[in-house]
Amino acid sequence: MATDLTTELKVLRPEQWDEWWEHLVRAFGEGPSPQERELDRSRTEFGRSLGAWDGDELVGTAGAFSFRMTVPGGALVPTAGVTMVSVSATHRRRGVLTSMMRRQLEDVRALGEPLAALTASEPAIYGRFGYGVAAIGLGAEIDTARVALSVPPGTDAVRLRYAAPEAVLDACEAVYARTVAGRPGMLARGPGWERAALLDSERRRRGASPLQCVVAERDGVTVGYARFRVRPSWEEGSAEGTVVLSDLAALDAASGAALWRFLFGIDLTSTLSVRARPVDDAWQYLVSDVRRCRLRLQDALYLRPVDVGAALAARTYQTPVDVVFEVQDAFCPWNTGRWRLSGDAKGASCERTADPADLALSVRELGSVYLGGVPLAGLGAAGRVRELREGALAEASVAFGSAVAPWLPHGF
Repeated sequence: MATDLTTELKVLRPEQWDEWWEHLVRAFGEGPSPQERELDRSRTEFGRSLGAWDGDELVGTAGAFSFRMTVPGGALVPTAGVTMVSVSATHRRRGVLTSMMRRQLEDVRALGEPLAALTASEPAIYGRFGYGVAAIGLGAEIDTARVALSVPPGTDAVRLRYAAPEAVLDACEAVYARTVAGRPGMLARGPGWERAALLDSERRRRGASPLQCVVAERDGVTVGYARFRVRPSWEEGSAEGTVVLSDLAALDAASGAALWRFLFGIDLTSTLSVRARPVDDAWQYLVSDVRRCRLRLQDALYLRPVDVGAALAARTYQTPVDVVFEVQDAFCPWNTGRWRLSGDAKGASCERTADPADLALSVRELGSVYLGGVPLAGLGAAGRVRELREGALAEASVAFGSAVAPWLPHGF
């Protein structure tokens, strides 16, 4: 890869946003609606957005959102949500992306954020910058004409009603907010982020109906919701429509089951299409025939510690752990070296040490295991973690686990 010495990185100015955004549109080949464009502009953090310029020509973009992410133990940890990354096809393999990623991580460190996260349009890109797959999304195409649900006690006591998505937005967002602390990887949404769930352009519909919403209530209080579209289809006179789930959240098992049962039973449909759900999503354990659900998995969240000590100290651990890591981080050299992690279910500390290492790995592997969804032992079996003290790998792998699977509820 050649180094492009003519490219200059600059912080984005508001008057440059239109050009910056149009560069993204061209790079991704999409035509967002005016509503999507306005939402993107309102969420842009100009001080965290970069443009790469070759003279007067914009040739690269990168941005970040200021998030707080739930980690094992329930703490909300400041996290840079890396986004809006693009490089002109005319300037590929000239070091533009590398320079933006390096500058961005230096800025993240300066802001004191221990973690950086992203979703990848191309999975092969970000490993070399220290990002590892930390959460998987579950998808399914459920044959609702042949798959039944066995629901828990109390489901029939939950009241469901249709509501205009805009009219119940605040109530639904309150439900979402109450679920955030319970699952690693979830994001505490700041003002304005809730409106992304209401975007309803023709591009998003893909031939389906306008967005619909059903809320679950108990004693007049909203305890869950589902947003979805219906894509009609008729085969030889028989209705074969598809329910396309957008998002669903519930505060208890019965409320969640009531919503899933509703989605399974919508008239004139025979398929429920689900994507990017937690891999331990509850509906899987209610269905009569999981084979007819056509499950699929896809990488969802990529994570990397920007400050290894602060990141590992911010979460808790399932079992007591006292382990020394030998960490390699060529891209953020301040992380390279030995770190002693001591922790349990109540808290942890992680400090530099000169003690002998128990496990050797790169920061990419630490990113993968950080939320508890990828086992250290699995990475060890793949040769990506080296055990230097017998028994250390198994001990640490159990400690790093999570009682619930990590999940990224939406992209950014």
